[in-house]
Amino acid sequence: MKARFTTEQIIKILRDAEVSSATEVCRLNNISQNTFYKWKRKYQGMDVKDAQRLRELERENAQLKKMYAESALQIQALKIALEKNY
Repeated sequence: MKARFTTEQIIKILRDAEVSSATEVCRLNNISQNTFYKWKRKYQGMDVKDAQRLRELERENAQLKKMYAESALQIQALKIALEKNY
């Protein structure tokens, strides 16, 4: 699923909300208030560099989880193979 807004755009929208109301910003950007507040919870107080670093860390975390899952499957397969040999 491709996001409609980049992290940089989200941060700009949140900054716009500091000047005007959240309702107005949601209407202008065609987003729901739930989405706005979810973004606010996640990105509030960040600048673009912080958000890029967060995205990089999330990507790295996903890769590590995938590596762990693959390793766990390999270990389980080896245990099953060893049990069959005895």
